[in-house]
Amino acid sequence: MRGDNSPHWRRIIGALGAGPGRAEVPLIAPPRRSERPHRFFTVHLGFTAVGPTEARELAVGYAEALSLLRPELALGAAALSPADAWHRAERLFCGAVGPDGERCVDVTGHPGFHHAAGPGGLGWGDGDV
Repeated sequence: MRGDNSPHWRRIIGALGAGPGRAEVPLIAPPRRSERPHRFFTVHLGFTAVGPTEARELAVGYAEALSLLRPELALGAAALSPADAWHRAERLFCGAVGPDGERCVDVTGHPGFHHAAGPGGLGWGDGDV
């Protein structure tokens, strides 16, 4: 077929809803299933340390550095465990909820007030800083 002048071709184009002066109708239907909502996933980073205290300090540093590079990371969900005992994971950050719904970003077991993220973040609670 050299052109689209034949009656057969014009009938096909007309049935599809295309052609001069008509809006394009997609040939492929949209998906019937809606997109799945985003889920949380966990990344496990392995490193060596002399003992639990040094491991905790290194883990806090790694978590804070990664949160600077990728702000969408859930810093409050960071945990530390021995490599062969994931069931013994301990939280790295306090995570206490403040009066306006902020979460404390200080390390677990910190003394004094709770502090929200960012410079000048809201502080709450009892204690001396």
